[in-house]
Amino acid sequence: MYTMTPAPRPTPIAEEESVDPLADVLAAIAPPDAEAMAAARERQDRMTKPRGSLGALEEVSVRLAGLAGSCPPPLPEPACVAVFAADHGVHAQGVTPWPQEVTAQMVANFLAGGAVVNAFAAQAGAEVTVIDIGVAAELGPADGLLSRKVGYGTADFTQGPAMTRDQAMQALVTGAEIARDLVAAGHRCLVTGDMGIANTTASAALICAFTGADAADATGRGTGIDAATYARKIDVVCRGLDRHQPGFPDPAEPVGVLAAFGGFEHAALAGFILGAAALRVPVILDGVIAGAAALAAVALAPDAVAACFAGHRSAEPGHAVTLSYLGLRPLVDLGLRLGEGTGAVLALPLVQSAARALRDVATFDSAGVAQKS
Repeated sequence: MYTMTPAPRPTPIAEEESVDPLADVLAAIAPPDAEAMAAARERQDRMTKPRGSLGALEEVSVRLAGLAGSCPPPLPEPACVAVFAADHGVHAQGVTPWPQEVTAQMVANFLAGGAVVNAFAAQAGAEVTVIDIGVAAELGPADGLLSRKVGYGTADFTQGPAMTRDQAMQALVTGAEIARDLVAAGHRCLVTGDMGIANTTASAALICAFTGADAADATGRGTGIDAATYARKIDVVCRGLDRHQPGFPDPAEPVGVLAAFGGFEHAALAGFILGAAALRVPVILDGVIAGAAALAAVALAPDAVAACFAGHRSAEPGHAVTLSYLGLRPLVDLGLRLGEGTGAVLALPLVQSAARALRDVATFDSAGVAQKS
């Protein structure tokens, strides 16, 4: 198990080049265990059911076994939803009718238990933890809130980089530390959540940068904007991408891409995914924000995708682009576009059921059930 020191303060470039605070995390990420996956497939074929009859859940169980390196794998419970909250400078471009203050107000709603993610998490038996990684307001201490603020919102990426490289790295390390601490507290499944007005705009820019998709194909209506605002939003993404040419961040240099376009929550979620992968604990991804963060995580460590389970397919078009690029199959497709972690929490019982079936269902031999001839 890796250990990490607290996120460093911004350092001079020369020192930054000589120290990689994510090195321990990245070094701990390994490919899935092929023997455990083979054993899981073999057991699925001997269980008291027709072969393949559990559909996608069979592959989920195989992937869980490969991640854990054992068959059957540990049950992915208890679970915790980590809601990373931050604000975005690109909000100034008029990409959403919602005021920026809503981010802080929704954090208060999460903490009071009044948001949809709270209701869904209660139904699924999951804990909710909220992390202030970059809300543009001063938030006082509260039960269930972790203050890990990197800054008071990012800069406007149409005018320059959304954050400095130091800030992006600090948010990445913080996300990995949150994953480490939640696993150390006994959680065996991590769920991504997010909150940040205008974060679907930053997500679209990240998806374009990492996958090469066109802005029109990666940009959606977010909270339900009208046609004029939608056209403006696509134009903002295009201007942001153009703003960083020449010298466009190389997708092979993901920290630079995060710094150019991402939010503090994107970088922290990427670190959260990396932390889960390093500890070989499954992480259920929510929608387009988590997907954009996963692109950064997998660019940093390709084997991290083995820890990722797509909770659902968001109605945001950029999410379909992302899932295709990552090769992930969503477990739920209900036209959701709320965020917060809601779609991922709905998929939690499916992931848990896949693991439980592999562990608990009898085989034909053990149950004395005849197989087909």
